[in-house]
Amino acid sequence: MIKTLVAMVLAWFTCLLVFPEQLPIFGAIAALLVVQDNVDQSLSKGIERVVGVLLGVTVALLTGELLGQHSWLFIAALVAGLALGWVLRMTPSAANQIVVSALLMIALGGLDLHYGVERLVETLIGALIGVAINALVAAPVRTLPVHEAIVSLTADAAGSLRRIADALDEPRDDDWLEQMHIDARALQSERTRVHGLLRQARESLRLNPRSRRYRRGLAEDDALFQRLQPIVTQIGGMSRAVYDLYEPDLVTDPSVVGLVEEMRRAAHDLERLVSLSGDEADAVEPPALTQPYTIPQAHPDHWVLIGSLMEDLRRVRGRITGELD
Repeated sequence: MIKTLVAMVLAWFTCLLVFPEQLPIFGAIAALLVVQDNVDQSLSKGIERVVGVLLGVTVALLTGELLGQHSWLFIAALVAGLALGWVLRMTPSAANQIVVSALLMIALGGLDLHYGVERLVETLIGALIGVAINALVAAPVRTLPVHEAIVSLTADAAGSLRRIADALDEPRDDDWLEQMHIDARALQSERTRVHGLLRQARESLRLNPRSRRYRRGLAEDDALFQRLQPIVTQIGGMSRAVYDLYEPDLVTDPSVVGLVEEMRRAAHDLERLVSLSGDEADAVEPPALTQPYTIPQAHPDHWVLIGSLMEDLRRVRGRITGELD
């Protein structure tokens, strides 16, 4: 709010110095619209505003030249502005800029070309001030929410993997299995949320004077997220397979007993991905999933489920260790 107010005030008085005979409404509006969440968005909004004013002034002049000064000229300019935005495949906000600029042009300056050129320059001044203020005054960096969301996603993925192991450790009822599956499916929503946060973080660093110190951390978080994405997919498949093919006597199968232990080790190593990194993590606590698990002969009644879990666990292990990167 403060940055927007400062930008509008600066734009107002700067435009008054350049065009003292006119109230700088276009410049103040440009500054108001351009101060966005990050510098990249501010630049995009500034370009959108300047182009909108240029097209809006053009629409006002052309419709006035063709139709003359009539009360319904406003309606004609509105229709022409919206039609031009649609023909150029502009976003709704950009098309609205054309319409608003055309209506303001007709209401305040009539059909004077000189007035239209001045308002275009005034808009450019307001947009430049808005971008500069947003870049220089505490431009926000959105990298911390990404890191926190990735840590949370990793912890939840490890928790889901442990619950799948718990399902095979002792007999579970249908309600327990359903909740296990719901929790695993929720990982997909978390993954989508991280996608959005990563996009916001990248945008916040573009053209940001403070971006250099944050780029490495964001790149590391992005690389970790790329490893997590297929793991989330595999965990979802494992949960679905257990939910669909579960039988209480699975817990007595010797192969399943060993598989449970390997799943818990995989969950342990998954959590290590965000706790510490590289050699530092190995020095504090070595990985638990040190050897791949093999089953000489699966149960004749449950071999589909066991085989599916084994393949998914192999892929999870590969992503954790980096063998499948």
